Amino acid sequence: MYEKLKTSLIGAAAVLALAGHAASAAEWRGWNIHVEGYPNTVAMDKFAELVAEKTGGEITLQMFHGGTLGNQPDAIEQVRLGALEIGNFNLGPIGPIAAEANVVSLPFIFKDVAHMFRVLNGEGGAKIAEGMAAKGLIPLSWYDAGARSFYNGTKPINAPADVAGMKVRVMNNDLYSGMISELGGNPSPMAFAEVYQALKTGVVDGAENNWPSYESTGHFEVAGYYSLSQHLIIPECLCINADVYNALSDAHKAAVKEAAVESAELQRELWTAREATSRKMVEDSGVVTNEIADKGPFQAAMAPVYETYLSANPELRPLVELIQTTN
Repeated sequence: MYEKLKTSLIGAAAVLALAGHAASAAEWRGWNIHVEGYPNTVAMDKFAELVAEKTGGEITLQMFHGGTLGNQPDAIEQVRLGALEIGNFNLGPIGPIAAEANVVSLPFIFKDVAHMFRVLNGEGGAKIAEGMAAKGLIPLSWYDAGARSFYNGTKPINAPADVAGMKVRVMNNDLYSGMISELGGNPSPMAFAEVYQALKTGVVDGAENNWPSYESTGHFEVAGYYSLSQHLIIPECLCINADVYNALSDAHKAAVKEAAVESAELQRELWTAREATSRKMVEDSGVVTNEIADKGPFQAAMAPVYETYLSANPELRPLVELIQTTN
């Protein structure tokens, strides 16, 4: 009888353990706009793998690439509301939601990519993360998105006058629209997926993006002039819904954060290699590229953009100055 009781107790304990595991297990969904093989896509898949590994399978993550669950603005809202747990987002479209995140979208605010990461890893990044968290998005790590430059199908851009009258696609953010307007162009906000056809049919004359995006989308096929203005150096985040993250145990928070940081290290390594490959590929195809010898006129033209932004957000002036003075 004792053995039967012992067997029953062991069985009951096993059932309770399984029930406890089921109750604590979580199945997350993640969003990413990029195609298979892209640095971000590879890194997000690695993040999912690491999360499962570091939590002993108690958190699993199914990734949806290529924007299959909606465009970027839609996906940002889905993560904020908890319909999705994870997303890899550019801070550009997050800017209109979280004012602190918009600071990185000020043209020429970063000296280069290395400067951007020094800012993000310090007090400036902490302030940006705090502002995003207040809007339901917690950045777990920062991804590299390189520097964005102008491309079009007509001519090289060497001076602001070359942008005058040009219809240029921008992400949906008033700062980008203001940037194009101050250069004398006509900003055309539209979804990323629509840009190829818009360039091909002449709905827009040009756009702006980094080397890998210019190459992977085929935009170089319909806009064969790439001018290295490097006007925007905007990071991307690996973000999680704030409520989901705050509900995690300390151990799971640490595991998820570690996985995100490791995935960012991988993404940056892959990004550097991909930039070089993408540039060579498009230049070999016949794309005309040009360095801009003097960016001073472009930078000077941005003074009204900064003034308008800081007049509307005076509380963010210290953050702007902090970024500009970070070595």
